Amino acid sequence: MMRFFSPSSLPRTALPICGAVLTALLCATPALAGEFTVTDGKADAEISEVSRIYIDGALAGTIRLDDRTPEKTIHVTTPAGRVEHTYTLCGEITIRTPEGRVETHEVNSDGTLHNPDHHHFYALGSNNFTEFFLHDPEDPEAAEHHPGQSNVCAMPVS
Repeated sequence: MMRFFSPSSLPRTALPICGAVLTALLCATPALAGEFTVTDGKADAEISEVSRIYIDGALAGTIRLDDRTPEKTIHVTTPAGRVEHTYTLCGEITIRTPEGRVETHEVNSDGTLHNPDHHHFYALGSNNFTEFFLHDPEDPEAAEHHPGQSNVCAMPVS
């Protein structure tokens, strides 16, 4: 059974404390619009991969893949007030060619997520590591890929 209290039924000393606690909780916790996940996996030809995911221009996560971690999923939280979000994927993929040479490819692209709350996206590459985009196989319309390279990505300095 749920009980309701009116301010007059609480002890006089409880009101300032309750108000202060409620205000602190509301002010300290930003309102969140939602959360979704992104999974990236290492292709057979890849030696390693580092991918950075930006949502609305802010770094949302980094995924590092190699033989010990061939696949990883991250959770991304979006800010309140919007259901459309821009995304940018930036990555460096190191592969071994059939001839045995090691090559590193910079891959990146931009796109738009449409109401991504509770979706599970996969970071996919295509066209010989020239395209890199998010895709939800359960709802292909949730992610819109903008073909071409992003102007946002720069090689990270470590």
